Amino acid sequence: MDIGKKLKELRLQNDLTLSDLASRSELTKGFLSQVERNQAAPSIATLEDILEALGSNLSEFFHEEEEKQIVFSAQDFFEDKQDDYTIEWIIPNAQRNEMEPILLTLASHKRSQEMLAHRGEEFGYVLKGNVTLVRGNKRYKLKAQETFYLDGTKSHYLYNHGSSEAKVLWITTPPMF
Repeated sequence: MDIGKKLKELRLQNDLTLSDLASRSELTKGFLSQVERNQAAPSIATLEDILEALGSNLSEFFHEEEEKQIVFSAQDFFEDKQDDYTIEWIIPNAQRNEMEPILLTLASHKRSQEMLAHRGEEFGYVLKGNVTLVRGNKRYKLKAQETFYLDGTKSHYLYNHGSSEAKVLWITTPPMF
């Protein structure tokens, strides 16, 4: 852990200058500058004084949260093949998140599962092929590089009206797949 860097970040988060922190912690501006540049190491008691002046403590300062995975590759994907379509969950365990993205591959002249009415929103981007968004008694035709965005107040599904497979990036919030 880079203690000096972390102290500087904490000081800046609190909108404090080195002078402000020096006054609050009863240390010199020069010493604090050296600590932030890792040119001086404070004793534990001095570090406690600095952290108290920054509204923190040793326990909070040294607690490091486990970094969550933010980049995913094809090896992380989970695939569910059905007769008419394939769903690829491209973010593992997305049902625990606020939104859930999938890749939907629809066979020619087949339809996706029906999304029942829900409180939430959905976004889709047609990557390949042609689909029809069927929502209630309305139909919306989309082709590659077109998008849809809707609230989930009405049941709906996608139908591939083309002669080749279609692929759609489909994102729901909250998770629905």
